[in-house]
Amino acid sequence: MTARARPLTGTPSPAPEPSYAMAALILGCLFVGSSSALIKLSGATAGTAAFLRCALALVVFAPLLAVEWRRFGLPPRRMLVLSAGGGVFLGADYLMWTQSIVDIGAGIATVLIGVQVVVFPFLAWLFQKEPVPTRFLVVLPLMFVGLALTGGVVDADAAASNPVRGALLGVAAGVCYAAFLFLNRPASALDRRMLFTPVGTTTCVAALGIGAVAGLGDVAGGIDLALSARAWVLLTMVAVLGQAVSFVLIGYGLVRLPAGRAAAVMLLQPLGAVALGMVALHERPTPAQWAGIVITVVAVALATVTRRRPRRRGR
Repeated sequence: MTARARPLTGTPSPAPEPSYAMAALILGCLFVGSSSALIKLSGATAGTAAFLRCALALVVFAPLLAVEWRRFGLPPRRMLVLSAGGGVFLGADYLMWTQSIVDIGAGIATVLIGVQVVVFPFLAWLFQKEPVPTRFLVVLPLMFVGLALTGGVVDADAAASNPVRGALLGVAAGVCYAAFLFLNRPASALDRRMLFTPVGTTTCVAALGIGAVAGLGDVAGGIDLALSARAWVLLTMVAVLGQAVSFVLIGYGLVRLPAGRAAAVMLLQPLGAVALGMVALHERPTPAQWAGIVITVVAVALATVTRRRPRRRGR
């Protein structure tokens, strides 16, 4: 068995080949952004889509995990514990976010979940005592205004079935997604050679949790596997591209790029989802919602993107 590398600690540092990391992050974000439209096009219930997204992805992860463990040895116990904890939050995120897509639309639901990039630093402050930059506190009211407008507090898309519930679930899903990232990031940093183990473990726990809540508890429309061939194809695409491939690519990029650059790229998720929702689903946000989308994206950018100061020569 190959000896295990020493756990890596501290802030992730850029890789020697940052262009690969940037390309991986961009591609992963585009795949995640497209999954909301594919879910709505499938016509499946929220519980069904959330469950199959994780369950079908395990078919991809199983052989990859076997190869990875054979090559690098069994993963650290702490990696599995952190990833499993992240899976609980990811399962809750998927259930609420998928129902939000049904209630308010694919594009707007993905914009609302973008609150995770603001929630994450507060989790770090609360549990790791990391200081919260002043700009987060300054931008927070702007973020709330943007989310309220996007959620339809002034006027909502007439085609939305339940805009109020969809907005609340979208924001709550963003909080759960932030908790998932908060736990999964240190899990991935324990051994960066293991690209599939953290995401695979998280996906497995999420599938079990969604199956218990939606399948046994009949929440979010329950789980109905009597789907059309078209729905199976679309949800398989979500599982492979929007779950397995995308989160491996995102995880690869996040630990190899500066946080500011990575946060800027993550904004591609809601922007891509809105654009695809308009093209594929004919979703038409109202003027107030467009204003909310712009305010939300700007607020997230102001809160997360930093300008790198050029190094002085001679240092």
